Amino acid sequence: MALPFLPGNTFERKIGKDKYHLTHQFDKYNGVGMLTGNKLGVGGVPLAGEDLRPQNSVYPRGEGPDRPAWLAFDKQVLCFDAYFQESITERREEQYRIRKCRVYFYPEDDTVQVVEQRQNNVGFPQGTILKRHRVPLPTPNDDRFFTYDQFNVGAEVSLYGRVYKLIDCDPFTRNFLTKLGVRVPPGFAAPEDPFLKHRHTSDGTQNPLRPYERIDSLKQFINHDTHVLRFWGVWDDSESLYGDVRNFVVHYFLADDTMEVREILPPNSGRDAPPIYLSRSRLPKDFNGLRLPGENAQRTVLNVFGQLNKQRWILDNLKTGAVDQKYYSDQDLAIGQLINVYERKVLLTDCDEFTRNYYRSKYGVQDFTPINYSKENDYKALRQSYPYTGFGSEEDSLNSTKKLLPEPVKKDFNKFMGFDRQGLESNVLRFMAKVITKDPIQAARRFVISYYLADDTINIHEPPVRNSGIGGGKFLERQKVKKPNQPRYPLEVSEYFNGTDFYVGARVIINGFDFYIYDADEYAYKLMEKECYSFSVANQKLILEKLRQYLTNNTDAVAQFEQHDPQRKGYFGYETFYGLMKNLVGNVLVDHEIITIARYYAQKSLKEHDIYSIVAVAQEHLRKNNYEHLLPLKENFIKRDRNRNGRLSTEDVRNAVRSVHVPLPDYLLDTLLTRMTQEDGCIDYNDILGALNWRELPISKPTPTDADEQDNFASTGHSDDPKMADKTIHERKRFNVEYSIMLQDLGINTSHPLSTLGTSNN
Repeated sequence: MALPFLPGNTFERKIGKDKYHLTHQFDKYNGVGMLTGNKLGVGGVPLAGEDLRPQNSVYPRGEGPDRPAWLAFDKQVLCFDAYFQESITERREEQYRIRKCRVYFYPEDDTVQVVEQRQNNVGFPQGTILKRHRVPLPTPNDDRFFTYDQFNVGAEVSLYGRVYKLIDCDPFTRNFLTKLGVRVPPGFAAPEDPFLKHRHTSDGTQNPLRPYERIDSLKQFINHDTHVLRFWGVWDDSESLYGDVRNFVVHYFLADDTMEVREILPPNSGRDAPPIYLSRSRLPKDFNGLRLPGENAQRTVLNVFGQLNKQRWILDNLKTGAVDQKYYSDQDLAIGQLINVYERKVLLTDCDEFTRNYYRSKYGVQDFTPINYSKENDYKALRQSYPYTGFGSEEDSLNSTKKLLPEPVKKDFNKFMGFDRQGLESNVLRFMAKVITKDPIQAARRFVISYYLADDTINIHEPPVRNSGIGGGKFLERQKVKKPNQPRYPLEVSEYFNGTDFYVGARVIINGFDFYIYDADEYAYKLMEKECYSFSVANQKLILEKLRQYLTNNTDAVAQFEQHDPQRKGYFGYETFYGLMKNLVGNVLVDHEIITIARYYAQKSLKEHDIYSIVAVAQEHLRKNNYEHLLPLKENFIKRDRNRNGRLSTEDVRNAVRSVHVPLPDYLLDTLLTRMTQEDGCIDYNDILGALNWRELPISKPTPTDADEQDNFASTGHSDDPKMADKTIHERKRFNVEYSIMLQDLGINTSHPLSTLGTSNN
C-alpha cells in the first residue's frame, strides 16, 4: 500500500542532478544533419530498452577544421576482392560454384555495392549483384547498418543472407584503414572453382577438324589508316564511237587494300560529272561478269536441315564451290602499269610524292619518270574573241564575253597592297620629260610624268613657268595609258604602259605626244634601285655585266679614263664621267644605266640635312605665318597619348598637327617627322613642341647654303616645282665618281692607286 502524497511522506528523486533538459531527435553525424533515432530521456536518463550505439561510422578527428563526411570522403571508395560460394543442386558435374566479385564501401554515406566480375559462357547473368545503398546488419542487429570497421581482409560479410569472403583490397583501401588504426592482413587467393576447371579441360580437347579461318585486319588498319597511294592514269577510248582519252585519279587505300577511281573532267567536256567513277572496293584483276549475291563470300555456309522452321547451318570445311578471285594489291601498281578496271584498260602515268616515298622505302623503286600520254589528233578548240564594243572599259567588255553571267574584272590586289602609299612611302615614280617637236615654244615646255606602281596609272603635270605664256597645271588625268599603234576595237585587252617603259633616256608616245624622259627625282632613283629586279636599268649587277663584256678588251677605254684624270686621283666629277661614258658605251647603255653606275660609285661631298637646319626652316614658316598657338597642339598630343609616356607614333603626330592646322607644308612636316622618329617608330611629342616654339626656343635663320639645301629636300617628289629637274641635276654635279673602283670591279687594272675619298657603296 503506497503512502499518501503528503509532506514528509515523499522523497525527491532529483537530488544531486544537474541536467534537466529535454531530449531531441535531430543531430549531426560526420557533419551531416539527420534523424538520430534512439536518444536519452529527460535529463540524460536512459530509457528502458533503448540501444544508444551509433548508427553511422565514427571517424577519429584529425587536424584542421571539421568537414562533413560527404565533403571529406568525396570520390573515395574502399574496394575489396571477395567471393561467395553458391550451392548447385541436381548436377553431376558440380556441387557448388565459386563466384568472384568486388565489394565497394563508400565512406561518405556508409553505402555498399557488390559487382561480380564478368566471364565468358558462364550460363547465368553477371554484373551488379547489390546496388549501392545502406545495408542493414544481420539479425538480431538488423536495426543497425554496416560501417567501415566491419570490412577487412579475411572478414566474412553477410549481405542479405549471402556470405562474402573478403580476400584482398587495393592499395588505397589498405592505406585508408591503416590510417584509422586498423591492421589489414595480407591478401590471399580465392579457392578454385571445380566446374571452371572441368570446363577448361574439356574445351582444350575439343579441337575442330579444320581450324576456324580468322581474318584479322586490325593491325593493317591501325598501321595504315589514312595512308592512300595516289596515281594518275588515262583510258584511251578513242577507238569507240565518240570516244576520247579520259583522265583518272586512282586511289589505293593501304588500310584495307581497296581502290577508288575518280575521273578528271575538263571544263565543257559534255559529260556528267559524278563525284566517283568507281566506288571504293576491292578491284579484281580478271573480270568475268558480276556474280550473284553470296557467291563470292569469305566462308561457304551449308544448310544441314532444310525444313521450313528447322534450319541449321555449318561452315564448309572443304570450301566446296569457293571462288578463287585475285585482287589488285600495292605490288601490282606502278608508273607504266596497265590495270583492268572492269574491262577498262587504265594506264598509270604518274604518282604523288607520298606514293614515291612508299615504294622507295618498301620495294626499293627509284625510277618514277612520269609518262606524257597524248594523241596526235588531239584538237583543242580555241575560244573565239569578240571586238571591243566601245562601252565601258576594254577589260570589262571583253570579260563579259567569257562567261554567261558577267563578272567584274579582278584586279591585282596583292600588287595594290604592296605598292600603295604607306606613310612617307608614296611608291610613285616621277620623271621629267619634254616634248620632241620642231615648234620651239612646245619644245621649251617641261612635264612631270608620275607613274603609280600600285595600279599602273600615269599622271602628267606641267609645272607653271612665269611669263611663259602657258598656264601649266594638269596635262593628263591619272589613268592607264595604252601604248601606241594599237587597234581601236581590239579582240584582246590592249597593252598598257608599265613601269619598265619609263626610265631616263626613254621615249614614250602618250596620246600622240612624243615625250623624251631626261631626268627623274631622287625618290624615283632610290625606289628603282631598291626594286632593281623589276627595273633592269637600275640593276647595277646587270649593268656591270654589260660593261665587262664591252670594256674588258678595250684598252682605249682605260686610256680615256686616265686622260681625264691627269693627277691619278681615281675619281672625277659626275659631268666628266657622264660625258666619257656616253662616248664609250652610249650605244650599249641608256642614260638611266649610266646614272645608276655613277650613283653606285659616287662619293657625295655634301652632308645630309641635319635636324637643326630642318627645324630652322620649319620655324621660319611659322614665323612668316605668325603662328603661336601651340597649346591646342599640346592638348591634342595629350589626348592621343593613352599610355601617358609622352610618346606617339609618327602617324598620330602627323594627324595631330594637321587637326590643329599648323601652317607647315607636307614635304617639310614629313621631313621633320622622319628625322625625329626613333628606332621604335615613335616620337617624343615634347621635342616636336620645342622644335615648333619659335618664340621661346628660336633657331638661327638658315644661311643661303642651307636655303639651297632647303630647296633640295623641299622640292623632292612634288610635280608642281618648275625647278625639279634642275635641282636633281645640280645634286649630281656635287659628287664625284670613283671610276678606279669601277674598273677594278670590272677586272681592269689601272696604273694609279685607288681613290682616297673613302669606301664606295659596294
